[in-house]
Order: sequence, then C-alpha cells, then structure tokens
Amino acid sequence: MALRNAVMAALLEGEASGYDLAKGFAASVANFWMATPQQLYRELERMESEGLVSARVVQQERRPNKRLFSLTEAGLDVLRDYVGEAPAKPLTLRDELMVKVQCVDIGDIAEFGAVRASVAERFERATAKLARYQRMQECMLDGRSEEEYLATAERIGPYLTLLGGIALEQANLQWGERVLKRLEERASALGESAGE
Repeated sequence: MALRNAVMAALLEGEASGYDLAKGFAASVANFWMATPQQLYRELERMESEGLVSARVVQQERRPNKRLFSLTEAGLDVLRDYVGEAPAKPLTLRDELMVKVQCVDIGDIAEFGAVRASVAERFERATAKLARYQRMQECMLDGRSEEEYLATAERIGPYLTLLGGIALEQANLQWGERVLKRLEERASALGESAGE
C-alpha cells in the first residue's frame, strides 16, 4: 500500500494541513499505518503535483502561513480505484522482538531478563495504545450503541479500522501476558538448576 492511499483516506475526513494530518495519523490511522511528518509533507507535495490533492494558503498572524490540503476529484477517483483492487499481498509481519523471543533459549538468565524486559515494554505500550483506542471508540460512539453508530454514521470505515487496532492491541496483551509468564517460569527453572 502506498502512503498516498493512507493520506487520501485521512483526507476523507476533510481539509487538513500537513500538521493536522500528522496529528490525525497518530490519532486515527496509527493502528494500521505509520508515517513521519516529513514523509507526509513529501507525499503531499507529490500528490499536489499529480493533481490528487489541492492546497490553499491560509494567512496567519505571528505564525507562518499554512497550507490546507483537500482531495480533488482525480484523487477521489484514484482512491475509488484503489478501494476496488484486491490487496497486493497478505499482511507481512517483520518484528525484531519476535526474532529475539525465537532465540531466547540460546542464552542464559541474563538473556531471558533482557527479552522479558522487551516483552514487558511492548505490553506497557499495548496497554497505553488500547486505552487510547478505547477512548477514541467512546468518543466516536458518543453514547450510542455500536449498532446505532454503524446504522447512522455518515462514514463507518474509521470505526471499523479502529476495531482492528483494538483487536491487535488486545492480541498483543494476551500474547505478552503468556510470554512473560512462560519466560518467568523458565528463568526460575534455569536459576534453580544453576544453583545446584
């Protein structure tokens, strides 16, 4: 998936500056797409040159002028075509922590401790992300049931992707809890056998 498709998806919410998009990426699409502000600005420039977005300048006092971007009809057409295509390939996971967990048995108690610390850190990050996603969910639902929201909302895509982010972080927590328990058990066993 190209970054521009994720940018155009974010612009479906309406006109936004590069700064707004960067904040929005962190809040709305970070559960399935990460990009730095620099990557976003470069992509917006490319997209503008290709006619996929248009920009207007807003004069500001005491701050630099800002550019607000919006999708053009050509951008909407490209996004419609993209949505109609089958995904190029299934999700590919490349995760350095998984490699370390895979290799944890080659070391001694010190390596177990280092891997446990990394898993615990991921567990903490997943806990924080899940809490943030759940706050976003509450905000989107605004007192309605999920069924009411899905039946009446103008756009349901952002909510459905949020559900994917929630499920991912719940899975990270479940996996992390199991791994931490097993590593603790194995480290205890190694410690006992080393003390004999």
